[in-house]
Amino acid sequence: MPTYEYRCEKCGEKFEHAEHISEHPTAHPVCPKCGSEKTQHLPTQFVAKTSRKS
Repeated sequence: MPTYEYRCEKCGEKFEHAEHISEHPTAHPVCPKCGSEKTQHLPTQFVAKTSRKS
């Protein structure tokens, strides 16, 4: 399950939230610091990890 980064528009707290890919477009996680529902998704880099060594 991917983890997305969010920022609270009320207090500025940055936090991560794990959600299924199909839930992401409609997800509105609550800020863990202040409880606000006004959170904004932050763009993050994509990193692919494999168990193979290159």
